[in-house]
Parts: sequence; structure tokens; C-alpha cells
Amino acid sequence: MQGKMMHRPLSIMDILKFARDTHGDAEIVSATVEGDIHRQTYRETYTRVCRLGQVLQGLGLGLGDRIATMAWNGYRHFELYYAISGIGAVCHTLNPRLSPDQLIYITHHADDKVLFLDLTFVPIVEALVDKLPKGMRFVVMTDAAHMPDSALDLLCYEDLMDAADKEIVWPELDENTASSLCYTSGTTGNPKGALYSHRSTVLHAMMGGISFQNSLRCGARILPVVPLFHVNAWGLPYGAPMTGASIVFPGPKLDGASIWELMENEAVSSAWGVPTVWLGLLAEIQAKGRRPHNFNEVIIGGSAAPRSMIAQFEDLGTNVCHAWGMTEMSPIGTQGNLDAPLSNLPLEDRLDLKMRQGRRIFGVDLKIVDDQGTALPHDGKSTGELFVRGNAIISGYFENPEASAAAIDGEGWFGTGDVAAISPDGFLQITDRAKDLIKSGGEWISSIDVENMAMAHPSVANCAVIAIAHPKWDERPLLVVVPADADSFDPAPVLDHLRRDLAKYQMPDDVVTIDALPLTATGKVSKMTLRERFADYVLPDLRT
Repeated sequence: MQGKMMHRPLSIMDILKFARDTHGDAEIVSATVEGDIHRQTYRETYTRVCRLGQVLQGLGLGLGDRIATMAWNGYRHFELYYAISGIGAVCHTLNPRLSPDQLIYITHHADDKVLFLDLTFVPIVEALVDKLPKGMRFVVMTDAAHMPDSALDLLCYEDLMDAADKEIVWPELDENTASSLCYTSGTTGNPKGALYSHRSTVLHAMMGGISFQNSLRCGARILPVVPLFHVNAWGLPYGAPMTGASIVFPGPKLDGASIWELMENEAVSSAWGVPTVWLGLLAEIQAKGRRPHNFNEVIIGGSAAPRSMIAQFEDLGTNVCHAWGMTEMSPIGTQGNLDAPLSNLPLEDRLDLKMRQGRRIFGVDLKIVDDQGTALPHDGKSTGELFVRGNAIISGYFENPEASAAAIDGEGWFGTGDVAAISPDGFLQITDRAKDLIKSGGEWISSIDVENMAMAHPSVANCAVIAIAHPKWDERPLLVVVPADADSFDPAPVLDHLRRDLAKYQMPDDVVTIDALPLTATGKVSKMTLRERFADYVLPDLRT
């Protein structure tokens, strides 16, 4: 027997309509490429999105067409999110930090018809235009006064908007209609596409609203430092308007000083981003002598946050929520907010929990398996590859059957490539990426564990641990350090610090310094680049 209930298709446009009707005065604040601060309400945004829908239809775009964006976090980019999916097209966010070859591959693989781009990225397109899909049109996301001189045939975003009507009849779409397309980065081989639907996106926004109630609530002011071109800014463009939170977009300036000033001026309550961003903010907080006045929560994801970073924020009175997810998961899978009585534990015990990746959010199932695919117990000790499933997780990659077959197991679970343990009370502990684990003499060494301990030493500003080939032990760890003071850095105290907690076999065989760690296109440390750089490195015990 089935229930007798109405069925209405889940629609991304309904999120913005809801925000217009119930949280219409909440703001979208943007630090723009042109250099000013722009403000508009959700009510005003909906009107502009209607105009933009007319613009897109006027360009001949419609159901299933892929429309690319190459833009910073700002109100026009937000408008494109809704207008593109609203007409039944697919919003394809391009990461401008990708290599030219990757950008060329992705635009062709997606078969993009139009590219909307910020002023910053016009030179990138000028350099690649002959290799981009034939017939692609370009719209610069600015007004007439700021249009650049270019040999390209460029359209002006605001001119198109001014000529459009503010009324539109949005098509009623099947909820499984594709809505947006994000490609993975930092992997070997060509990037792979995750194709989201209206249904998966709305459900993911609901899942986030349930799980991040401190951030996603009426009256909150959220700063997404995580880019809109990185997994849809972790779902914030959908979760914030759904819950009535205002959004403060940082634009192109992501240094610590610029972020601090924006947070202070706009009373930002919650900021979301990867650990490398927060290093700059913490340095600015130290220089200023205080945190921004309303800053009470930071969401850290993308890669593991060091204990020292979490402790610094907690000492400032800013709650840290460690989260984990993947592009293939829309992306959020777990969150680390502590409920009572865990939130009342002593600081060191709370830090132990906050260093983990949190517990699964509603709608995401987790399992860990051994090398034979057998499920392992959630006892906090057993480690295996992490698999996930849920309504906001891909069932396969866009136009890539080979990668899809390799990613999905026989029971429909997606293999993440992470090695993890899960405690009896549900806390996820990512041990490492499978490709980043170091196997030494039959023992596994977690690069994350060594990095977290090294980061606690005051002479280490940043670090990474990679495997170096060894004829006897197979692999041995190399600690790559960005010193806090390059002129006075001495590796001996760092190694002494590590010996207090690491077994002898876990100790790095050597320490090297570097000016800055290479980053992936999404701001994570690129260990693949480090492995390539140090591929010929000879460890001390092998030198003749």
C-alpha cells in the first residue's frame, strides 16, 4: 500500500522563491572585482534572476545545455546558479586555477555553449580561445563602464540584463533534471564530472540545514571563502537562502588582511573554507590582536585541519566544525559539531574529537571495507577504504563509463579512496588518502598524523609528509616544511618534538624546507606535485 500524498518535483528555483517570500530582506553582500561593495536582498536577487533567465533564453539556451562560468564568489555568479538551472540548463563551474590543458579538456568534454567570466579571467580566455569549443560565446560579468578592450567578441552582462524583461515563466522540470556540473581536480588523468540534479541539490541543501544549524539560520551572516567554482561552495548558495542566512562574498581578495576586514565590516558570524586560507586569517588575527567582532564559527573542510589550528580558533572563542566530503558527494558527508555532553568536555578532549571528521549527516551512509570488500566493524580501531551512499552522491561520472564502473561497487556504494576508521558513536577518522599512506617495512604510516604533530611546533608554518622510495623498507617518510622563520629554522627541535609521540618507524627520515607548499586548484596541498618534485630525492642513509 502506498500513501496518498501530493508529489511536487524538487526544484532549485523554489529555494530562491522561498527566500524571496520568507527571508526577502536577508542580504547578498559582495566584494566585487571592480573594487566596491555591492548589496542586494534575496527579494531583489530573485528579480534579477528572472531577467537573467530571459537573457539565457534570448541567447538560445535551454534544456540540457551546458553553460560555463569562470568567476569569483559574487552576486552575479550566484544569479547564474539559479537562472541557469531555472531554465533547465546545466551550470558548469570552471576552476580558473586548473592548467590550460585541463580547461580545454573540460570545456570540450562538457560541450559548453557559453562562458560567463569575471574581468580577472579575460586574459585566460584570450590565450585559450582558439582551443575552446567552436562557437562558444563569452559574457563578461560587469557593466559597460568596466568592459575590457579585447580582440574577443565579448558581451556585457549588465547590458544584457538591462535589455531583458523582469517577468519569466519558469519551466516545470522533472526533479531529476541535471542542474550543475563540477569536475574533480588534483587527480591523475583527466578530471571527472559530477552531474548533480535538482533533486540531489535541494536534498543536499536540506541536509546541510539540518546539520549546520549554528551557521544556516535566519540572521546568520556567512562568508564562503570556499569558491563557488569548488563543489558549488559546499552547497552554501542553496543552504543559505533556504534557511534565511545572509551571504557575504569575498570576491578575488582572499588574503588574511582582506578577509579579516570584510568579516569585521560585515559582522560575519560563520566562515567556511580550506585550512590553507585560515593560516592567513590567523596570522592577521595575531597581528590585529583580536578576531573579527562577530566571528563565532569556522567550518573547515577540504583537507585535515591541524590540531594547532583548531586550538587557536577555540582559544579565540570561535567554534571549529571539522567537516568532510567530496565533489562526488555534493559535497558534504560529515560534520563535527559537538552536542551535549561532548561540548562540555575539557578542551583537550574536545580537540581530540574536533580533529576527527565528525559524524555523518542525515542522508549519508558510511561503511569501511577491507581489501576483499568485506565490511569492517565501526569500533574505532578497524581501518579500511571508506564507501558512501546517499541521495546527493553520484551514481557514476558524467560521460565516463570506465571511471564510473571503477568507482561504484556491486551494491551501489561509491568508493572514496580514503582510508578511515569509524568509532562506535559514529565519529569518522580519515587516516589518509589511500595514495598518501606510506608503507614502510609492512607497516602503514599516516601522513596526516605526522603532519598534525609537526604543525604543533612553533617553527613550522606549514608542512606535508610524502613517501620516498627505499630499497629496504619500500617507502620512508620525508617531512617537507615551510618554516615560520627560514633564517633560523633548525629541524632538530622539530624531530625531538615528533619523537615524543611517534614510534621509531613513523619518524621522518629527513626534513627539507620549501618556500611554499604547492596547492591544487581547490587550495589543498598538492602531494602529487611534491612527489614529482622530490622523485629523485635520496634519503640520508642511502647517500654515499
